[in-house]
Amino acid sequence: MFFYVHEKFLCQYSKEKQKHSFFCERTNRKQSIITNFKSENFKNKENELTKEKKNYNQVKSKKRVADHGEVFTNEREVNAMLDLVKHETERIESRFLEPACGNGNFLAEVLRRKLNVVEQRYSKSQFDWERYAVIAVSSIYGVEILEDNAQECRERLYSIFNERYTALFNAHCKDECRRSIRFLLNRNILWGDALDFTNPETKEPIVFSEWSAVNSTMMKRRDYMFKFLVEKTHQLSLFNDEGNAAAIDEPVKDYPLIHFLKLSESQI
Repeated sequence: MFFYVHEKFLCQYSKEKQKHSFFCERTNRKQSIITNFKSENFKNKENELTKEKKNYNQVKSKKRVADHGEVFTNEREVNAMLDLVKHETERIESRFLEPACGNGNFLAEVLRRKLNVVEQRYSKSQFDWERYAVIAVSSIYGVEILEDNAQECRERLYSIFNERYTALFNAHCKDECRRSIRFLLNRNILWGDALDFTNPETKEPIVFSEWSAVNSTMMKRRDYMFKFLVEKTHQLSLFNDEGNAAAIDEPVKDYPLIHFLKLSESQI
């Protein structure tokens, strides 16, 4: 299932044999200035949201608007669009992709909603909370053409996770869990141009990692070309390494199973 979201409408497309579920948001870069970012769904996080209000306004500078058309999306539109697929935002493993993620207005709200569900279900077990929080973060993807925005988005998502984690488990928090989250965000929130599917500087193709929970502890990683995920008719190679015809959605790399708390030890 593939979701396409626009400022004024949402269409849902079914794709036969589609393996990846993504939520794509195409922001209108010429909307009027909007102000602050606030979630109405998590009542006990007023301090967290107050901090974000100060830091994540719609426009960073007039020059960035002129040079890049950089205008971030209003809280009202963020929540309105996510509410159209509310059942997906509350599925921990449902995958979301934001191809112009800025500093993360959409992705931050998606993560909050997913972590709300994780907390409701698993807060009594630290192990289960950690596992499902890792799965929640692993399902969130972003592409951003400005490098500083991509980095800011990673830090923003990490802070949302870490504040929840610390509040729940305090001195019992594990550094290895935090490292896994850092690794996931470095792999999933990428500096790139979603129009030509490449890194703006190196021009190398954007490659995303698909993360799948295999059992109670292990995860499977497969890397795919971003272009393959968006344009199934495009293929760079007609044959795989064995000389056989390659499937259009064949991963460019397949990794062995790894414990969800050891993801940072995976090959980059």
